[in-house]
Amino acid sequence: MSARTSTELSQYFNYRPLTQDQRALYEQQGYLVLPQILTEKGLELARQQCMKAWGNEKKTYSPDATWLKNALLQNIHHQAQIVRDYYFNGPLVDVAEQLIGPNIKSVTSQLTFKMRGNTKPFPWHQDNGYGELDPYNAVSTLTALDDANEDNGCLWLIPGSHLQGQFDLKRTNDDIAQGNIIDLDIDDNRSVAMPVKAGDCLLFNCWMLHKSDGNFAADRDRRILYMRYADADAVEVYNDNQPRLGRLLRGETRFDAVRQYEATVD
Repeated sequence: MSARTSTELSQYFNYRPLTQDQRALYEQQGYLVLPQILTEKGLELARQQCMKAWGNEKKTYSPDATWLKNALLQNIHHQAQIVRDYYFNGPLVDVAEQLIGPNIKSVTSQLTFKMRGNTKPFPWHQDNGYGELDPYNAVSTLTALDDANEDNGCLWLIPGSHLQGQFDLKRTNDDIAQGNIIDLDIDDNRSVAMPVKAGDCLLFNCWMLHKSDGNFAADRDRRILYMRYADADAVEVYNDNQPRLGRLLRGETRFDAVRQYEATVD
């Protein structure tokens, strides 16, 4: 099956290019909120397909389990067609091209699910700390499947912190393989909460400092589609500068492995 066009997908996603003001704000503060990037139909379908995938692999929250077990389902686009369409052909690809440049690949898709009762925080970090990519212009996107605020674990970030650049964490291959959590010593007084409505997308620079607290709401989960985009030639600094694999979405790449990666997945 060939990839569906933006016209066909417009029932699920709202395609809106960034304005010059939005691009300038992103450069200055390091983040943007794009309201209602999912339509009501797209939101409902994403919830249905994501929860089916979650139910196939996960169970209820366990206080003794790891973050990976409790709250993370990787490569969600392999299990949910609506996520695959969103990831490969949705409006965020256009946004990534505006922020990164003409050569774009997709490099991460996850469902992060902070269930009610999961009160574990996720400490201060940069996304590029978990997977350092060069060039340093990757964009993280978090699309809310639920309303999120301080009660159920919305994100907190520090505006402008991306201008400090990459933290030198000296993470080992064992740290990466074992999923050891980064916990930077950051002044909370500088942070701002980022509440969002279901269907909104929060996006930010790979150097943005951010965290989330636990979900203390009695009756609300907090589900997020996390997708990351990078320059098509981005390499993994922690992996001897090998190319980061991801589907080539726009433009060209010098790496055959990237050109071939998931090229026939629709």
